[in-house]
Amino acid sequence: MNMKKNLLYMLIAGIILSVSACKSSESAYRQAYEKAIQGDEQKETAVVEQPVPHVLEVQTPAAEESAPVAVREEKVTVVSGEETIKPYCVVCGSFALKANADALRQQLINDGYPAVVVINEVGRTYRVVCSSFATKEEAAKARDAFKARYPDNSDFQNAWILYNK
Repeated sequence: MNMKKNLLYMLIAGIILSVSACKSSESAYRQAYEKAIQGDEQKETAVVEQPVPHVLEVQTPAAEESAPVAVREEKVTVVSGEETIKPYCVVCGSFALKANADALRQQLINDGYPAVVVINEVGRTYRVVCSSFATKEEAAKARDAFKARYPDNSDFQNAWILYNK
């Protein structure tokens, strides 16, 4: 009888240990959350590893006024909006779902931007472009003005320049 009791206690202890060992730590959740918001802030699907785009850094003449201009090179195609875009685009949002990109595009159109949605053909990510320009310098000024217009929107503070190759 005593042996059955000990065996029962050991079985219960084993179950409790195995269940408590499966709990994920808060740091693991935090790390997954930070990874999800780091690359493409508002994706509603699983984070997909994408190849790192080629980034160019160029010093602008007025270096004290702004930081070097970083540009990502991607091949994109317009899927909502104007048929053509200029080579340098100011990207203010990236999404896995086209519906989310279209909603942001409509918000920007309401704010007076000629916004379009493009798709990155490598990662199949929808990018929301608020404006496009012929030169990198024009795009950098527009990006800075866009950020200044929305100082309280942390997502828009991550706006960046895309070169459509």
